[in-house]
Amino acid sequence: MQYGLCTLNIVPVRLEPADASEMVTQLLYGDHFKILEERKKWSKIRIAFDQYEGWVDNKQFIKIDEHIYTDYQAKPEILTSDLIEFVVDNKTNDLTPISIGANLNALPILDHSFDGQHVSGKNEKEHILETAYLYLNAPYLWGGKTPFGIDCSGFTQMVYKMNGYSLLRDASQQATQGEALSFIEESEIGDLAFFDNTEGNIIHVGIIMPDNYIIHAHGKVRIDRIDHSGIFNVDTRQYSHNLRVIKKII
Repeated sequence: MQYGLCTLNIVPVRLEPADASEMVTQLLYGDHFKILEERKKWSKIRIAFDQYEGWVDNKQFIKIDEHIYTDYQAKPEILTSDLIEFVVDNKTNDLTPISIGANLNALPILDHSFDGQHVSGKNEKEHILETAYLYLNAPYLWGGKTPFGIDCSGFTQMVYKMNGYSLLRDASQQATQGEALSFIEESEIGDLAFFDNTEGNIIHVGIIMPDNYIIHAHGKVRIDRIDHSGIFNVDTRQYSHNLRVIKKII
C-alpha cells in the first residue's frame, strides 16, 4: 500500500481518471490518503478522514511513507480557522494559499511555517452555527468543500470537522449517522436535517438554526425557513426540499 499527502490548497477528486470527469469531492492542504491504484497520470485514493474514494492528478500530491501516514493518523487535527491564509516554504520562502479547514499537521513534513489562526479538538454544540456563518453566501459547487465553492454535504461535513466531529461525505451517508428525532420540535441548534426526492433518496442536508430556520447550500450557502414539510425558500416563497428526517449527531 502507498500513501499520499495533499500539498496544495484545493485539489479536485474526480469520479474517473480524467480532467473532464465529474468532481466528487476535494482535497484540502494537509489531507492524507491511501493510494489504491496508480496509473501514469492519475491515482485512485481513499481519503483518511471520511474513506471517500476518487481519482487525483499525480502532479497534485506527494507520496509519504507508511510510518508518516500512521503517525499523521494518530495525531489530533489542527485546522486553519481563517477563510484564507498562507503557509511559507522555509527553504524557498514561497507562499501557498490555504483555505479554512486545511490540516496544519502537514507543516513539519513539508517544512512549512504558519502563523495564522487555528482550531483543534471538540467544541460545544453552540459553536456549530458560528462556524456555519463563515460559509454564508459561498457559491454552490458540486463536490466543493471551501468558501469558494461548496455543496450541501461538503458544507455540513466541514462545519462539523472544524468543531472536532467526523461526518461522512455525502448527504445519504451522513443520514446514517446520529440519532433520528421524531418531530422537528425535538431538534436543537446544530442538528442536521435531511431531505429526499420523489424516489425517497436522500439528496440534501442542512443545519438547524433557532426559530425554525435552516442554513444550507442551495445555489449558495443561505438561510431559509424549515417546517414539517421541508425547506421554504424565503426568496421564491416556495418549498424547495422535502423533509425526510432530523438527526442529532452531537
